[in-house]
Amino acid sequence: MEIVGRGFLARHLQPLAHRHPDAVALAAGVSSTYATSAAEFAREAALVRAAAERCRATGRRLLFFSTASAALYGPGSGAGREDRPPVPANAYGVHKLALEELVRASGADYLVARLSHLVGPGQPAHHLLPTLMRGIRAGRVRVLKGAERDLIAVADAVRTIDLLLARGTSRETVNVASGTAVPVEAIVGHLESLLGTTAEREYEHGGSGHRVCIEKLRTLLPETQEFGFGADYYRGVVESFVHSGFPVT
Repeated sequence: MEIVGRGFLARHLQPLAHRHPDAVALAAGVSSTYATSAAEFAREAALVRAAAERCRATGRRLLFFSTASAALYGPGSGAGREDRPPVPANAYGVHKLALEELVRASGADYLVARLSHLVGPGQPAHHLLPTLMRGIRAGRVRVLKGAERDLIAVADAVRTIDLLLARGTSRETVNVASGTAVPVEAIVGHLESLLGTTAEREYEHGGSGHRVCIEKLRTLLPETQEFGFGADYYRGVVESFVHSGFPVT
C-alpha cells in the first residue's frame, strides 16, 4: 500500500503497507470537521484528483477517507446510512461529499471509508478526547448540550480497513464506526473517573444527537461482531487512550 500522508491515520496504517500493494491510501488533507478554509479544501481536492487519475492510469485502488460525522450526514434522529443521500451540516461536510463524488466519477477503482471519531495514540491535539482531557485537567470543560459522538479505536478502524481490502471490496462506500452514539457528557464522566479528578461543566447549546448505521459493515465483515461494538465499547476506547500516556498540555 502506498500511503499518502504522514499524520495520525497514516502512521497507524503503516503496518498494512506490505499487505496491499495495489492500494493507494489517501490519509492526508483536511481533518477537522470545523474547517472552513477554502485554500485547504482546494489543496485537498487537487490531491484527490491527482491520486484518482494516477490510480485510474495504473489500475490501483484508491482508498479515500471521508467522514461519518454529523458534518456529512447532518444532525437528527435517523442513523447515517450509506444508501441515503447525506445532508451536510457545514462546509467540511459539503467538501467531503464533493470529494467522494469526484472519486466515484474518476474512473478509478476505489473504496470510500466514512470514518467516525478515531481515538488512539498520537492523536492530534484538536480532536475530541485530547480537548476534553485538557479541560478536565484545567478544572473546566465545555460540553455541548445533547451532543453525541461515535468513538472507534484507531486500531479497530485499521483492522477494518485491512479486512475490507483483503476481501477485495471495490467501488463501495462504507461507514467505519462502532454504531453507538455516546453522549459527550458520559465521555467526560468516564474521563474524570480515570483521571481521578472532576471539572466544572460549562454547558453550551448547539449539540446534537448523531448515530451511524453499521449494517453494511456488518454484512461485508461479519468479523466485526468480535470487535466488541456496543453500548460499553467506548469505555474501553477511552481507557486505552488514557493509559497510552497521551501528553496533555
